[in-house]
Amino acid sequence: MTMWVFGYGSLLWNPGFPVAHSMIATLDDYARSFCMRSIHHRGTEAEPGLVLALDEVQGAHCQGIALAVQDGEEAQTLDCLRERELISSAYLEKDLAVTLADGQRITAVTYVIDPNHVQYCGGLPLEEQAQIIARAVGGRGPNTEYLFNTTSHLAEIGLHDPDLNWLAERVRALAA
Repeated sequence: MTMWVFGYGSLLWNPGFPVAHSMIATLDDYARSFCMRSIHHRGTEAEPGLVLALDEVQGAHCQGIALAVQDGEEAQTLDCLRERELISSAYLEKDLAVTLADGQRITAVTYVIDPNHVQYCGGLPLEEQAQIIARAVGGRGPNTEYLFNTTSHLAEIGLHDPDLNWLAERVRALAA
């Protein structure tokens, strides 16, 4: 059986594991947003950045990519994903049903935010998000790079996220 991973943020442009193939997919009842403070990868404890997470919202839909893990790489992929995504326990690993662009329903390993975790910051106004993203830098680089890479890769695959597009424009203006 194929192991699938649902990508909605950095997994779109940096999966970090061998991908056999991918397809646009939709996850129901979750919304992509900058609702997690990043104290490792895109910020520090002293000056946290923001990273995308999936916030459970009834009736919401998040479009992203379902990534099929190359056969024989499942255990190593899961180990790598857990090391990367569960670094501070702010994400929860769940096996969730997603709908592929061809209508097929599959189960994908998906990382969603724990709303009870100290790094959760759902509901921040977009302007506040832009101000944070414009200045934060962490172990994997500037927070701006994370935002710009994600928005450009969403555009490349034909997906439109109005909030992320607004943030990218605003952050570019702040950085100018």
